[in-house]
Amino acid sequence: MRVAVVGCGTVGASWAALFLAHGLDVSATDPAPGARERLERFVERALAQLADLGCAGGGTLSFHDAMADALEGAGFVQENAPENEALKRRLLAEIDALVPPEVTVASSTSALLRSAIVAECRTPGRHVVAHPFNPPHLLPLVEIVGDDPAVVEDACAFYRSLGRHPVVLRREMPGHIANRLSSALYREAVHLVEQGVASVADIDAAISHGPGLRWAIMGPHMTYHLGGGEGGIAHYLAHLGPSQVRRWASLGSPSLGPDVQARIVEGVAEEAAGRSVADLEAERDRALMALLRALGR
Repeated sequence: MRVAVVGCGTVGASWAALFLAHGLDVSATDPAPGARERLERFVERALAQLADLGCAGGGTLSFHDAMADALEGAGFVQENAPENEALKRRLLAEIDALVPPEVTVASSTSALLRSAIVAECRTPGRHVVAHPFNPPHLLPLVEIVGDDPAVVEDACAFYRSLGRHPVVLRREMPGHIANRLSSALYREAVHLVEQGVASVADIDAAISHGPGLRWAIMGPHMTYHLGGGEGGIAHYLAHLGPSQVRRWASLGSPSLGPDVQARIVEGVAEEAAGRSVADLEAERDRALMALLRALGR
């Protein structure tokens, strides 16, 4: 199958590499200057990572200046335009008019509501939100939001064939699942900085050296199920649930004004210790690959 990738920023390029590594041909398009060169550089690096993980399918990549050319003959469309509702609404309507109605169109939006961005499409039922976590070629999660159960199931089957782990939202929600959970955690992380509880580096370490390791294996509900001992989650909720409620009551609602932003920026710079964003991305990806191997994913 040929997959059209519309928008070739970090997320789109990562999707393209994943499709190529699984033997799918990719026709890509992006109006930004230099998009082709950035896409090719990213794909070359990502394909090497995927080959190291045992995935090297050998699909072919083509780049098209005109979106209509990229969409021609595609059996699946992955849209990755910037997170702008008006832009995505126009773009999805244009895609909808160009591809046959049986072709699924998936949007990589991280927070926008599906109902809003497909409002101008003539065949909205074949559109799904398919939100990955960055980088999609390494992280398995794909959050699926759709209206037609058959289209949703077909999309899930497609992503499973690529080694992804789709989760389906029963109703749409801004930010879907993972970003809402991440935002809740980050709000408290900012609150701890604002209140001077600990340094930025120690707040980050409190997650990456503690619960973050467990969360790579199981989510919060299952983690607390084990925290309940032999009685499991029922015992935990009955005996330790009140302590959760007390902690919830003490959680902060921080401001994100200039002073707090400056403290976060300074703290991140200290934690990065001279490493560039590219250095940190490479470090992250090496660790992710080792973790995926260890977990058999």
